[in-house]
Amino acid sequence: MSDVLVCLCTCPDRAIGQRIAEALVGENLAACVNILPGVHSVYRWHGAVEHADEVLLLAKTTRARMDALQARLLELHPYELPELLAVEAVGGLPAYLDWVANAN
Repeated sequence: MSDVLVCLCTCPDRAIGQRIAEALVGENLAACVNILPGVHSVYRWHGAVEHADEVLLLAKTTRARMDALQARLLELHPYELPELLAVEAVGGLPAYLDWVANAN
């Protein structure tokens, strides 16, 4: 089992995504956050199908940092219910996985 997690989070725009990414990296909650533009989301919310143009954050962190990352994301994110999914890194370049695990 890997200690490294990749967390996915959508944000309404690049400015908010940048602010969240800088906070997570700056506070040592993530080793790296990629900001991917051009995401179009289709989802059901309060009984209606919604559409939104968003950016996607890919935050690399560890299990040990996950609870703190989640709490901080909830403080920073403007959505009523932000997306936050953590996916275990089942493989990768060992040196990179070590870097994520030891980034601080």
